[in-house]
Amino acid sequence: MRVRLEDVARATGVSPKTVSRVLNEEPSVKEATRQKVLAAMESMNYRPSPAARGLAGSRSFLVAMLYDNNDNPASTYLAEIQDGVLDACEAHRYSMMVCPLRMRGQDFLHRIDALVTDHHIDGVVLTPPLTDNRKLLARLQEHGVAHACISPVRRKDVVGVYMDEQKAAGDLVTHLIGLGHQRIAHVVGIADHGASRWRQAGYKAALTAAGLAVDPSYIVQGEFTFGSGVVAARQLFTLKHRPTAIFAANDDMAAGVMWTANEIGLKVPRDLSVCGFDDTPMATQLWPSLTTVRQPSREMGRLAAQQLLEQLRGRGEGRLVQIPYELQLRASTAALPG
Repeated sequence: MRVRLEDVARATGVSPKTVSRVLNEEPSVKEATRQKVLAAMESMNYRPSPAARGLAGSRSFLVAMLYDNNDNPASTYLAEIQDGVLDACEAHRYSMMVCPLRMRGQDFLHRIDALVTDHHIDGVVLTPPLTDNRKLLARLQEHGVAHACISPVRRKDVVGVYMDEQKAAGDLVTHLIGLGHQRIAHVVGIADHGASRWRQAGYKAALTAAGLAVDPSYIVQGEFTFGSGVVAARQLFTLKHRPTAIFAANDDMAAGVMWTANEIGLKVPRDLSVCGFDDTPMATQLWPSLTTVRQPSREMGRLAAQQLLEQLRGRGEGRLVQIPYELQLRASTAALPG
């Protein structure tokens, strides 16, 4: 038999209303009582009915994570963010739905209207590049739907989480320079992503700080995909003075660069040093293992959702949280021979 709210109340000696207040995380419950009720819910395997809970509180207890599937819908980055958002939602007994959007599609804003009216979502977590889409943000505001952003370009009056990607990219390129490399190329990510801009800016800043010229022929457009890394690498390898090191704006493109290097007989890192960004599981599955920047994507998803839930639960207005990065120096980069 399904355990009811009244069963939890009877087992803990409190009223059903108190159990409901604990379930909805209302602040008017003593901490000792809250912990006793939570322990009983766990031991009795109590699972509240989302429909009944929503009717009682005039809320859906549903959070949507939105991503632009014009980009790379199968990316590990998005999967890890999704896991993090789910972690936060489950911790506070919220449900979660994942909604792909085509930001350049004609029905883009109609999809948003339908999402809000059909599912009565309480809030949304936005991933890049949706985080900075002015039309989307305005429409959410019109509907009165709270939102949190992951890696927004605009940092003022924004709720969510970000990492200093420009500095991280600069540190990575400085590492290559320290190994003796001067002909360092960069494979850029999708043009309208803030991440692409920050990582390219960090690349250029590191070269300039070291007194090295920024050569436009060493900067090639990619799309954050393995295939675009292959195409970019083939273009770079046709240059008269091919690069001795390549910094790709994510790990997928770095993998494409390494595959192409092997295709033409270049050995990594003897003939070419390669590094990426994000530290996805692929980075340690490649051979040689990939030097990259660890962007804690799952934690970023969790923190963004946590800030959103703070607003929804009336515990504050939420804030923009900065999260640290780590360089992961592995076997794909080495000192320039000679």
